[in-house]
Amino acid sequence: MQAVSKRIVTVPNALSVVRLALIPVFLWLLGTAQYGWALVVIVVSSVTDFVDGFVARRFNQVSRVGQILDPAVDRLFIFSTLIGLAWQGFLPWWLVAVIVLRDVGIVALGPVLASHGYGPLPVHHLGKVATFSLLFALPTLVLGAAFPAIAAVSDPVGWALALWGAFLYWWAGVLYLRETIRLVRQDRSSDRVADAGASDTLGD
Repeated sequence: MQAVSKRIVTVPNALSVVRLALIPVFLWLLGTAQYGWALVVIVVSSVTDFVDGFVARRFNQVSRVGQILDPAVDRLFIFSTLIGLAWQGFLPWWLVAVIVLRDVGIVALGPVLASHGYGPLPVHHLGKVATFSLLFALPTLVLGAAFPAIAAVSDPVGWALALWGAFLYWWAGVLYLRETIRLVRQDRSSDRVADAGASDTLGD
């Protein structure tokens, strides 16, 4: 297992900040129907997401800040893109709601875990696959808008990836919920054992 540093200034974190800064740029390009440039921005953002993960692992730059910042930016990037595409009529709002509601549920687990002394759950590999599917689906859908001649091919591919990503997103969410329940039960069981031990000591 790689060591997790407390460093803030790292290459992966810098790339995450770049992705964060590109979100309003992408939304502006999308809103002004500059789909070609919007496609460039979303592709660059998606590539930097994969590059920062590779750099973090390959050059031992995994940091506590990065573990929080990277998935947070991913979610914000996905939400913003979904909302932008739905606003322009490329996606139905129900798909946006499905993905957003899943993350609302995950966020709700945070206080529950914290109340039992646990931090955020580590990202499950299934969640990473779901994020990959969505990050690949969104530029594919923008590709059809930028180049209508290939939309007949790119749109079904983008839709398939988006629906698969949404399904995996929820599946990962169920696994997070199950792990949260397990940890809470484990914590309560430990408390009962500790209370029983204290009672025996007092009885002696």
